[in-house]
Amino acid sequence: MKPLEGLLVVDFSQFLSGPSASLRLADLGARVIKIERPGQGDLCRQLYISNLMLDGDSTLFHSINRNKQSFAADLKNPADLAHVRALLARADVMIQNFRPGVIEKAGLGYDAVAALNPRIVYGEITGYGKTGPWRNKPGQDLLVQSLSGLPWLNGDASQPPVPFGLAVSDMMAGAHLVQGILACLIRRSITNHGGLVEVSLLESTLDLQFEVLSTWLNDGRQPPQRSAINNAHAYLGAPYGIYETSDGYLALAMQPILRLGELLACPALLAYTNPTSLFNQRDEIKQILVDHLKTRTTAHWLSILEPADIWCSDVFTWQRLFEHEAGRALEMFQSVDSTPARSMQTTRCPIRIDGELLLSPLSAPRIGEHNEEIQAELSSP
Repeated sequence: MKPLEGLLVVDFSQFLSGPSASLRLADLGARVIKIERPGQGDLCRQLYISNLMLDGDSTLFHSINRNKQSFAADLKNPADLAHVRALLARADVMIQNFRPGVIEKAGLGYDAVAALNPRIVYGEITGYGKTGPWRNKPGQDLLVQSLSGLPWLNGDASQPPVPFGLAVSDMMAGAHLVQGILACLIRRSITNHGGLVEVSLLESTLDLQFEVLSTWLNDGRQPPQRSAINNAHAYLGAPYGIYETSDGYLALAMQPILRLGELLACPALLAYTNPTSLFNQRDEIKQILVDHLKTRTTAHWLSILEPADIWCSDVFTWQRLFEHEAGRALEMFQSVDSTPARSMQTTRCPIRIDGELLLSPLSAPRIGEHNEEIQAELSSP
């Protein structure tokens, strides 16, 4: 039995942040009913990655909405809205990520839903919070990253701001929403009352930067200085970064430079005896390493550094990782399908419960696929 079996989640959210939260709840055993507009559905159905499509929808939609049911409802239609309200009266959790004020126009804001069902845990994600001058700005991942300061940590000093190649704002907000929902569900088991969980993409992205923001706040608010050479962390000294070798790449984390110089047979590193030089002169040190590490293979350097317990690694592609025994041992992929047209491979939930993998073999639903089943349930006592 999965931990959340028996719980009902009614999910109005679209795109990535909210659906990533309901996906995790579904992985943990909850029944997730996705409320979609008739005909169009979740706009993520048409948000393509590399133009990949499956059964008429984007593979992105399929990967983030597997193991859910779809109930098509026009919230402006009184009959459809009555069905949705009946679902919410039975639900344990509601999730929505509309702009502030939108869901309230449909009569489904927190106060209205809590009056209908005092035990419901109501989760909402906004782009920038519900107050302040940015409350109505589009809550899109790249825009949020750009406003959060995050791109100034990536890339080398000579480069412009570099965003993450992942939707980190969406995914972090989804993870934070799950944490808050689970906390409120635990509290509900004591008080018998639900609660309101609010997160925003911007706050989640700032929290992602807590380590470096704390340094900035307590160090005179000096702007981050990216390394000019092989930057990997704006606040860490040499050798932290990824270096080219004669046949690939080598990652080096925090290490004593003198020890590294001895092991690599690199006399030039032995001159840096002052610990502050690791940051103040990091580009000099990194340039020495750049020139030296190119002379031999990655395997050669690893054969020297790993036995000496130096924090280092090869730099894998996805192909190499999942051809390797260590990657295969994770069993990170699963096949999901409801029909041959919707069969695909994707990742599984990264959580294990009681030693068991959490697998969900059902693919994402078509718009309104479960209307008849759900309406039949609502008509029963």
